[in-house]
Formats: sequence, structure tokens, C-alpha cells
Amino acid sequence: MKRLNKKTFFTIFLLISSFLIIGITIYNYQIYKREYESVRRNLNNIDRMIPNKIEDNHKPRDIDNMIIMDYEVYTVYLNNNKIDRIVSHSNDNSSFDIKTIATNLLNKNNDYHIGNLYMNKYSYNKTGNMIIIINTKSTNNKLISTLIKSIILFIFSEIIIYLISKIITDWITRPAIESYKKQKEFIADASHELKTPLAIIMASSDEIKVGSSNQKYIDNIKYETDRMNRLISNLLDLSKLETGVKKELYRLENISKIVSKICLTFESIAYEKNVGIDTNIEDNINYMCIKEDIERLISIILDNAIKHSYKDSCIEVAMHKNKNNINIEITNTGDEIKNEDKEKIFERFYRVDKSRNRSENRYGLGLAIAKNIVNNHNGTIEASSNNNKTVFKIIL
Repeated sequence: MKRLNKKTFFTIFLLISSFLIIGITIYNYQIYKREYESVRRNLNNIDRMIPNKIEDNHKPRDIDNMIIMDYEVYTVYLNNNKIDRIVSHSNDNSSFDIKTIATNLLNKNNDYHIGNLYMNKYSYNKTGNMIIIINTKSTNNKLISTLIKSIILFIFSEIIIYLISKIITDWITRPAIESYKKQKEFIADASHELKTPLAIIMASSDEIKVGSSNQKYIDNIKYETDRMNRLISNLLDLSKLETGVKKELYRLENISKIVSKICLTFESIAYEKNVGIDTNIEDNINYMCIKEDIERLISIILDNAIKHSYKDSCIEVAMHKNKNNINIEITNTGDEIKNEDKEKIFERFYRVDKSRNRSENRYGLGLAIAKNIVNNHNGTIEASSNNNKTVFKIIL
């Protein structure tokens, strides 16, 4: 249910944010394009007014006395590739060193350059014995100012979008969450209610006098009640884990010793199936956890590995610390898990081989319990299979 809530939230958040980003990008692009075209137009207009480029039936304009209001524009006249004179067509900016800039442009091969208006301080057009230079610093400042305002607007808008996404997510997922809670409550309540009559049946079966005619019936009662008792216990455990665990129950534990102890406990069980257990566990790794839950987690994965291992194979258990993470890998040799089952095996009551699991009294709850234990410890668990090797990787 947490995954559903997160997916819904991020879908809404990213969708609205995408429209915002597109809108802000288009707005800044339009302003940039408008300023770029304005600079280009001023450079080209002056170029077209040069006397030797005017058509015969038009009278040349006096360029020297031309006034341009929008930009700080200069015409640099050249003589033998040297600066002859500089004419300003607007109010001069004392910080704009037109002479130095014009000198630098004499050795440049480019005849026309506007460039990136966010970065460049000037644009120019070299034509004949003239260089037309526009001071684009004001344009540069204007575009950067617009960009900064857009970023500030984006940040404030993202905060609003975050809050709106939370509200919409809560509204969309509320029916599913309520249904899920009712389902969990039903399972927990039903399991609790079943424990009492089940205990009575088990106690009563022990008191029945055994005879040659009823022995098999008593054995059947005990066998089935034992199966039901394990199922109910697993359901109750799963229900508790899904509701989360109080932080005050966590203690700093030597997880290296916990994993080593469980591996040692399962060696005899593995030996009965002609399966070995090889460990490579880093010493003295401490971790804030619930000891009983970590013990159960490793027990579930090891039990699963033993039951799905080929005879005369070896299970490898490795654990090491990597920066702030604790990596645990349990590898067994056996039939591979199909790609479509790799996520489903962690779902409640999901069994890859239903007929075999039923005969082995397996209900598809073990890996679901393991996943919830990992989730409660802010970790991840995943399974992968290749070349008859199955690896359960746990990151805490």
C-alpha cells in the first residue's frame, strides 16, 4: 500500500511538474528568441544602410548621425585593418571598452557573431571596412534576471505542487487504503478467533483414546490442526509486520553473530538434504535492528534456499558492510526463478509450484514476511536467477 501511495504521488507530482517545466522553458525561450532577433535585426539594419550596399535609386542615409534607442551600438571604421574612428549611435557606457574590443576583433576570422546572449557581452558584424558592435550586457542581465525569477517561481510552484499532489494522492488512494486496512483487520481478527477453537481441537485430539480403528483419524486431525496452527501464526506475524514496528524496539546488535548463528542452526537441516552451507561473513558488523526479526529473515531465506537446492550442492551465505549499507547475499544452486515470478514471489500466498508447495505445507507467506521485515528496517530485497544459480540479495 505504501508503494501504491508513492507511485500515485510521484505520477501526479511529475506530471504537473513536467507541465510547469515545459511552460517555464517555453517562456524563457520566447524571451531569448525575441532578444536574439532584436540584436540580429539591429546588426543587419545598419549593415544594409552602408552606402555601397544601397540600391542606386535610394539615397544613402547618414550612418554617423543615426541614433538607436534600444541598444548601445557602435560603428568602427577601419583603414588598412586599423581603427580609424569609432562612432557611437547611443549613450556611451563608460564600462564598455569599445576600443579594446574592436582591436581584438581585428584578428578574428568570424565576420558575424551573436553567440549565447546569456554569456556574451557583445555581438558584432564585420562588413567591408566597418565593424558594427552592439553592447549586449543589458540583454545579458535581462535574460539572467528572467531566468533567476523563473527558477524562484519554479521552486515556489514545486512546493505548491508537492502539497497539491499529497492532497490528490490521499483522495485517490483513500478507498484503496481503507479497503486494505479492512482486509488486514479481517485477517488478524479471523486468525485470533480461529486460535481458540483450534487449541481446543488440538487438546481434545490428545485426549481421545487411541484404538486400532481410529488411529489414522486422530493422526489426520493432529496433522491438519498443526498445519492450520502454523498458517494462523504466519498470518498474525505478517499482519503485525505490515502495520510497522515501533522504533523504540530497535537495539544495536552484532548482526554478524546473528547471521552466523542462524547458518550454524540450519547446517543440520541442510545436511539431511545433502546440501552444504558455506559462509563468508564479515566480523563485528553492528546494526540497529530487532534481533528476532533478523533471525527470522535469514531463517526464511535459508529455509527457502535449502528446499530449492539440488542435492550435493552448496549454499553460499555472504555478508559485508559497504559504506552505510549491509549487503547480504544467499546463493543456492537449483531450478531458476522465472523472470515473471521474481517480483511475485514476495506477494502473500503466491507459490511458483502450487502442487509441490501444498504437499510441503508451504502457503506462500514466508517471503512476504521476509520482505516486510526488510521494509521495516529501511532495506531492500530482490531475487535473481542465472545458470541455475538463484541469489537473494538483501541490502540493509
